[in-house]
Amino acid sequence: MPSVAPVRRTAARLAALLVTTLAFGVVVAPVSPATAAPPLRAAAPGDDDEGGTPALRAQLDAASKGWLDAKAALARSISRQQQLTTQLKTVETELAARDANVGEIAGVAYRAGRLSAASALLNSGSPEGFMDRASALEQVAAHEDRALRELIETRDQATSTRTALGIEIQEQRKQVTVMEKRKQQAERAIEVANAKADAPAPRTADSGGNRGTSSANATPAPRNSDGSWPPESCSVDDPTPADGCITPRTLHALRQAQAAGFKRYVSCHRPSGSGEHPKGRACDFAAQTDGFGGVASGGDRTYGDNLAAYFIRNADALAVLYVIWFKRIWLPSSGWKAYSGGNGDPSSDHTNHVHLSVY
Repeated sequence: MPSVAPVRRTAARLAALLVTTLAFGVVVAPVSPATAAPPLRAAAPGDDDEGGTPALRAQLDAASKGWLDAKAALARSISRQQQLTTQLKTVETELAARDANVGEIAGVAYRAGRLSAASALLNSGSPEGFMDRASALEQVAAHEDRALRELIETRDQATSTRTALGIEIQEQRKQVTVMEKRKQQAERAIEVANAKADAPAPRTADSGGNRGTSSANATPAPRNSDGSWPPESCSVDDPTPADGCITPRTLHALRQAQAAGFKRYVSCHRPSGSGEHPKGRACDFAAQTDGFGGVASGGDRTYGDNLAAYFIRNADALAVLYVIWFKRIWLPSSGWKAYSGGNGDPSSDHTNHVHLSVY
């Protein structure tokens, strides 16, 4: 028969703890999810804690990056075309003036006869006259030569400018095609993920837009001189409780959102899983004040709606790749789309936090 001594000792400790608690007025209560800022659920085998699959995440990453790169290239090409158009107008104005100048010289030569070197020099009546006529002849020849040379150079410049314009138009067509292909790539990946989901996508998770509002403008993140996004590594400390590292652009987006008034619980870096979190290029913004908790409702749902609207409003300034919120995903190429890659819990369904991925 087992000894009752351990049981008695345990009971005695519990009694002493109860007396101490009552004496000092200390109440011990379990920590609630609203105050503990619980982490997102752990990843299950073959699963991803953000919902969906690694393949889906890779497709979304590549598609959105490719679309943003093509958009930047298109903007550069359009700017270059505008410069070339202005340049061509200037060149054509110069060409018309120089063409008229050469035409006037040719007309005078036709009407009066071209002054030959021999006749100009032989008709001089004195050595001084000979030198004057020689100098005049040299000036006329230099003027005619310069006018013809400038005309030829201007015509060549006009031709090269028109050629450059044609190249820019071809480049723009190319980038528009790339953007369309990247858009289709992202949308196909989402369609496959939705088709594999057990439950059909909710009617509210279509491309009808976000119900939130935001009028705040973010300070743009630094770009290259040509408008493209410079590559960044996970090189700065993650200031959120998640710890780890994030990219400077992710930190910029986080700080801008906080400056706009979105200051609830945030978690960015995660060492495991697929997607941008391990790379320091994503953050999860809880809808509740102190943690992720359950499905957002009421004011928490409104907070998430408005935060998603803020990121979409400032997508170009913050290099947003995509935003996921309440079983919907927003892509820079396509706007809102249904996103049914979750697993039925608030975290993977993104009904308790707004997910932001940046370039």
